[in-house]
Amino acid sequence: MRNDITIRPEEHKDYKDIIALILRSFKEGTDYSDGTDIIALVEEIRDSEYYIPELSFVAELDGKIVGHFLFSRFQLSSTKEGGHGGAKDTEIVMLAPVSVHADYLRKGVGSAMLRLGIERVKELGYKGITVEGNFNFYNKVGFKTSSEYNIFPTSGYPMTEPRCMMCQETYEGSLDGIGGYVVYDMYYNA
Repeated sequence: MRNDITIRPEEHKDYKDIIALILRSFKEGTDYSDGTDIIALVEEIRDSEYYIPELSFVAELDGKIVGHFLFSRFQLSSTKEGGHGGAKDTEIVMLAPVSVHADYLRKGVGSAMLRLGIERVKELGYKGITVEGNFNFYNKVGFKTSSEYNIFPTSGYPMTEPRCMMCQETYEGSLDGIGGYVVYDMYYNA
């Protein structure tokens, strides 16, 4: 595991570098996005009641920004159709989006930065983290299929491959008694 990665909360002065990083990360690292939709989602989260400034991070290596990721408040829905209450009382955060600089893909940067970020989530007392993505990657940093925690996807790719919707407890048993559906109806760009 890498120990040369540091994370810090993003600052306004980082936004231009974050945009460039996201565009390259998704254009070169995925076959489903050119990054413009990801930038729109980041901006939408920043402008919402779900944004947690102290949990929106850049990862640095030798003084260079090599990653960006954020955790935002996320309230589970009691129905598949959605409908959320206020975000202030939620005990769960959503990890999304996650971007690694294209020059550093598959070099351990993503795992290292997420491990550090997950520790910060735990320190702030949240009970769990949801994420949607490649289970081969996220399982390495402690995520398990969300249905193991009584948390279910409602649309998109996880419906055909349920392992893509994942959760992580912040301590053993922290998600006991918490359940519901992951519905992104609070975001236009999700």
